[in-house]
Amino acid sequence: MEEATAKPPLHTLRPSPATAANRLFTAVYTCAIFSLLYRHALSLLRSDTFLSFSVSLLFLLSDALLAFMWSTTQSFRLRPVHRQAFPENLPPLRDFPAVDVFVCTADPYKEPPVNVVNTALSVMAYDYPAEKISVYISDDGGSVMTLYAFMEAAKFGKYWLPFCRRKKIMERCPDAYFRNHHPKCSETEEIKVMTNAPIILNLDCDMYSNDPQTPHRMLCYFYDPKIRSKLGYVQFPQRFHGLNKDDIYASEYKRLYICNPVGMDGFAGPSYIGTGCFFSRRVFFGGPSSFVNPEIPELSPEHAVDKPIQAKSVLALAHHVADCKYENETNWGSKLGFRYGSLVEDYYTGYRLQCEGWMSVFCHPKRPAFLGDVPITLNDVLSQNKRWCMGLLQVTFSKYSPVTFGARAMGPVMGLCYAHYAFWPIWSIPITIYGFLPQIALLNGVSIFPKVSDTWFFVYAFLFIGAYVQDCLDFIFFQGSFRRWWSDQRMWLIRGVTSYLFGLIEFVSKCLGIATHGFNVTSKVVDDEQGKRYDQGTFEFGNHSPMFVPLAAAAIINLIALIRGLIGVFRGWNLEGLFVQMFISGFVVLNCWPIYEAMVLRSDKGKMPTKTTMVSIFVAWALYAIASLMLKV
Repeated sequence: MEEATAKPPLHTLRPSPATAANRLFTAVYTCAIFSLLYRHALSLLRSDTFLSFSVSLLFLLSDALLAFMWSTTQSFRLRPVHRQAFPENLPPLRDFPAVDVFVCTADPYKEPPVNVVNTALSVMAYDYPAEKISVYISDDGGSVMTLYAFMEAAKFGKYWLPFCRRKKIMERCPDAYFRNHHPKCSETEEIKVMTNAPIILNLDCDMYSNDPQTPHRMLCYFYDPKIRSKLGYVQFPQRFHGLNKDDIYASEYKRLYICNPVGMDGFAGPSYIGTGCFFSRRVFFGGPSSFVNPEIPELSPEHAVDKPIQAKSVLALAHHVADCKYENETNWGSKLGFRYGSLVEDYYTGYRLQCEGWMSVFCHPKRPAFLGDVPITLNDVLSQNKRWCMGLLQVTFSKYSPVTFGARAMGPVMGLCYAHYAFWPIWSIPITIYGFLPQIALLNGVSIFPKVSDTWFFVYAFLFIGAYVQDCLDFIFFQGSFRRWWSDQRMWLIRGVTSYLFGLIEFVSKCLGIATHGFNVTSKVVDDEQGKRYDQGTFEFGNHSPMFVPLAAAAIINLIALIRGLIGVFRGWNLEGLFVQMFISGFVVLNCWPIYEAMVLRSDKGKMPTKTTMVSIFVAWALYAIASLMLKV
C-alpha cells in the first residue's frame, strides 16, 4: 500500500559503472609512480658530476609534480555519480519561487550588447511565471550602447516572449532561433534589495538559455526535503555552440565542465564555474547552521520586498549598495555574498561556500541548458587561461589553500579536487622540462633514459600509455570523440609552455612587486575571415604574442632533435639508448604540425608572425648553444 502511494522521485542518482576499474587502475599506477620516483632518487644519490645531478634533480622534480597532479585527478574518479531530474514529477506549484537572473558583461566592444540582449531575452522566455522572473544586467563598462540595446530589447520583448510561449518553441534566444530556422560580483548586492528572490541565476553575457524547462529541473533539487537544507546551488555545465569539428583549441573543456563535476558530485558537489548556476539566496549569508546578518536588514534573504521596484525607497537603497564604497569595512566579499580576493571569483566563491558546509548538485540534462560562445583565436584562448592560472595561484598561496584549509573543512578528497584546479599552473614545470631537456640531450647524442632492454623502460612505457589510455577512455565515455580528445591533449601540452608558464611567471612577478599586465576581457566578436579559418580547423595566430615564443621554440627544437636523432641512428648511434628521447621528440612534432604549418606553409593573416618565428629561432639556438656548452664541461 505504501509503495502504491509513494511519490515519484524528483531526481535519481546512480554510481558510475567505471568506478571499480578506476580504483583498481589507481592502485597499480600508484605503485609504478613510486617505483619511478625511487629510481630518480637513486640516480640523484649516485650522481658523480654536477651535470648528472642536475638532470636527475630536474626529472625527479618533473615526475614528482606529474605524480601530484595525477593524484589530484584521481580524486574525481573515486566516486563519480550521474543524476537525472524529472521535472514532470514536480507537484503542482501554486506559488513558484521567484528567480533573480544576474547577467554579467564588461566591454561592449569585446562583448557585443546584442549578445547580452539575446541572453536576457532567452531567460525571460522560460516556461515560468513571468512575474516571478527578474533580470538584472551588471555592466562593468557602464556602456551607453548596452543601455540603448536594452531599451530596444524591451520593445522587442513585448512581442518575442508571448510568441515563444504561444508557439512552444525550444530555442528562445532570438539569435539562435532566427539563425537556425531562417536564411559578476559587487553588483549582486543591488539585486538583493530590488526583488530579493529566494533563488539567483548567474549567467555570463554570452551564455543564453537553450531549454525553457531549466528552472523546473533546478526545482527538482531545491524541492527535495532530504537535501534542501544544505543545498547551496545547482550547477549546469557550460556547453558551447559553434565549435569546429575537432575543437582545435579544446574550448569545450570537457573535464572542467563535465567529467570533473560528475566526480565531485559523489562527494559534496561540483565547484561553481561562473555561469549557469542557480543559487539559493541563503547561501550568501553564512553556512547552513551559522547565519551571518547583513549590515542592512533589507539585504537579508528572509526580507520580503513589499514595494514596487520603481518605489523611491527601493531605488535609493539599490543605488546605495551599488556604490563602489559601500562594501568598505563590511563583511561583503569575505563572509557575505560572492567572495573577493582572486581573479577567479567563481572558483573561489564556490570553494568557500563548500568549506562553510554547503553542498551542490550537478545537473547535466541531455539538452544543454545553456549555450555560449568560444574564443576562436589562439591568443584569446591562452590569455583567458593565463588569467585563470593567476587567479588560481592567488587562492593556492592564501590562507585558504585547498591542501590545508580546504582539506580540513571539506575532507581530503574534496580538498584534492579543488587542489587540482588550484595547482593548474605547475603543469608548466614538467611539460617545459620534458619539452626541452631530452631533445637538447638528443641533439648532443647523450642518452638520459633507460635502454629499451632495461626493465625501467617498461615502467616509463606503462606510465605514459596507462595515463593516456585512461584519459582517452574517460573523454570518450562522456560522449567525446577521439579527434577531439587528441585536440584536448595537444592543447594541454600547448598550455604547458604558454598560459600555464606565463601565468606562473606573472604571479611570481606580482608577488615580487614587478608590474604585469592587467585584466583582459576575452573577445566574443567574430571576424569573418577568422571565423572561416576556425571552421576549417586552422589555428589562428595573427598578431605577435610573447606566449607564442616558447611554443614555437619548443616546436623547432623537437623537430631538429628528431631529424638529428634519425641521422645519428643511420650513422651508427645506439638507437636502443636514444629511443625514448626520439619518441618524445616525435610525439611533440606530431602535436606541433599546426605550428609548423603556421610558420612555413601558410600565407593568410592568421599565420605565425615573422617576428615571432625569428625570435623563436634565436631562443631555440640560444638554448641549444648554452646546453651544449654545459654538456661539454
